[in-house]
Amino acid sequence: VAAYHHAQAFVKTVAPVAHYAAPVAAHYAAPVAAYHHAPAVVKTVAPVAHYAAPIVKAVHQEVYPDTHPQYAYQYGVQDAHTGDVKNQHEERDGDVVKGYYTLVQPDGVTRTVHYTADSHNGFNAEVEYKGEPIVQKAVVAKTIVAAAPVYKAYHH
Repeated sequence: VAAYHHAQAFVKTVAPVAHYAAPVAAHYAAPVAAYHHAPAVVKTVAPVAHYAAPIVKAVHQEVYPDTHPQYAYQYGVQDAHTGDVKNQHEERDGDVVKGYYTLVQPDGVTRTVHYTADSHNGFNAEVEYKGEPIVQKAVVAKTIVAAAPVYKAYHH
């Protein structure tokens, strides 16, 4: 039986570091293959790079005066294909927001939510339902059981 022996392989890597120096370390790897291979020695050296203060550039930024927040919007959806029916209206005047939204639920009942929000009372909502739920008969699928195939074994 022949025995093989290889000398250690040395690998040195030098990598600059931007803000700090990592400690110098020597790592020993496991043998590459069987038959008495010596481990490879990897040594990493990271020199210290001197930190330079960042260059500060003055940026002109426009300052807008505080304005009284005020808006109003509304939208509606009437999708006959999907049955999606809803709308919303909201308005804001200063720190007071008020509005409502309406939607037709899957059971056919229309839900309307009127809401207000302000810094003194927080968020408040009143929910109203109109209509009777549509009762749908459940469709019961008939179960069809196929007969299991019959296998016959013939002996000669």
